[in-house]
Parts: sequence; structure tokens; C-alpha cells
Amino acid sequence: MTWQGHWHGFGPWVGPRSEFAREDLRRPGREPGDEQTRSFLANTMTPVQTGLSLLRRSQAAVERTWTNVEDALDWLCLTWRANPPGGDVLSLDEHIAYDRGYLSRGSDCCLGYYNSGYGFVSYSVVCCPNHFFPDVPCPLPPR
Repeated sequence: MTWQGHWHGFGPWVGPRSEFAREDLRRPGREPGDEQTRSFLANTMTPVQTGLSLLRRSQAAVERTWTNVEDALDWLCLTWRANPPGGDVLSLDEHIAYDRGYLSRGSDCCLGYYNSGYGFVSYSVVCCPNHFFPDVPCPLPPR
């Protein structure tokens, strides 16, 4: 099955794992204007539910919006190389092979790992429209 849509890249976020573990920072609140939702929209950490990144309209960018999956994968590679893992993780080539399949079928991909300085690195490519959040509008249609 081939998915029809485009992709948005979000991140990278680099910081302490203890902060990333705070799910309240990575989830919107119950109401669009409540304090937790405002904090969520301003935050750059990958959300608990990756597709909710699309709510962060101010974080969408033309240079991270793609209609070709290979362009999205190129960004993943560049971001990985700019923020290399510091330990024993799946190789970049293995990630790209898996992520190509997932993204082509409309599944988001999110990478999270420790860098050599023990900071946690997280970034994602989100499918748009999103299977799990079909009512969330596109933050930046491709040109």
C-alpha cells in the first residue's frame, strides 16, 4: 500500500533525558488555549504522539517540508550526522532502510538517542495528512 501525502521534519531537540521524560511537556492540554497546550505548542521536543507535531505550525519550515520521501530521508541523514549517537545504536543505513518503508506507507518516524555528550537527541518526520490525526490541518502545505 502506498500512502499519498507529504512530510514535515521537526527538530532536532537536544537536552537532558530527564526533561524529555516529562510527558506533560510533550502532550497538549485538553483545551486549545489552556496553559499546557500553550506550553506544548512552544516546546520543540518530539510529542508523545508524533503526529501532534503538526499542531506546531510555527515550527514547520519550507526547507523541512517534502513531497519526495528521499528528500525527507536526506534530512534525517543530515540531522543524524550533525547530532551523531554516542553509543551502540542501529546504523544510519539500517534506520534509513526501515524509515523509507514506514514513511512510504504513511507512518511517522522518530529518532531518539544519546549523543556523545550524554544529551538526548530527538527529531522526527511526520506524515501529512496524518493517519492518526486526520483532523489536524497541515501546518505548511508544500510549494
